Amino acid sequence: MKFLGVIPARYASTRLEGKPLISIEGQPMIEWVYKRTLASSLDKVVVATDDKRIFDAVISFGGEAVMTSPDHTNGTSRIAEVAAEYEDYDVIINVQGDEPLIEGAMIDALIEPFRENHDLVMATLKHKIDNYEEVENPNNVKVITDNKDFAIYFSRSPIPYPRTLDMKNYYKHVGIYGYKRDFVIEYSKMIPTDLEISESLEQLRVIENGYKIKVLDTPYKVIGVDTSEDLAKVEKIIRDNNIKI
Repeated sequence: MKFLGVIPARYASTRLEGKPLISIEGQPMIEWVYKRTLASSLDKVVVATDDKRIFDAVISFGGEAVMTSPDHTNGTSRIAEVAAEYEDYDVIINVQGDEPLIEGAMIDALIEPFRENHDLVMATLKHKIDNYEEVENPNNVKVITDNKDFAIYFSRSPIPYPRTLDMKNYYKHVGIYGYKRDFVIEYSKMIPTDLEISESLEQLRVIENGYKIKVLDTPYKVIGVDTSEDLAKVEKIIRDNNIKI
């Protein structure tokens, strides 16, 4: 099987304008994401963007980028456009463009179940939540799974309901996805569903249409950069641990 990593990146952001090009220790965020993604066993990595500034930045540091339609309303449809062009690849790994501390091992963990189960159409990651404050935060998407590690539901609300507060039951969804190439193209064409709209979570469209999502544990707790506070946390981690790319 061949695996393609796609990093969707757009310039517009409600909280951090031009987020992919924000400098982190002298290098744009998209360069951090791209080069750390290369530390995986993916066969190829490309940035998918509709902005020439991001495209040029990726090319300037030696990366690969593709221009996509400016009309996409979400990352999934942008991923699907790229997937349709790369017919030689079996699985698409969607790496978020605002996670500069992504670990290659996380991506490899997501690749493995597709090698083991050729019927699998979609997979993602989760990690343990340490405190209930994180559980209550609606910006942290929670996930519950069955005994075969397939998702039952994703929610911004605390799930399961804390009748007895047992922290071993709480997991945060990590927003990195693997899809069979044909499936992500099909998924992007599905009509948004009621639960998806209610929670503002695209992955619920998959469950509501009767498909299964494999959810794998990861020990890594990466920080997505949505705010200036998130950016400061990432920069501190990089400096404190002398992380280089």
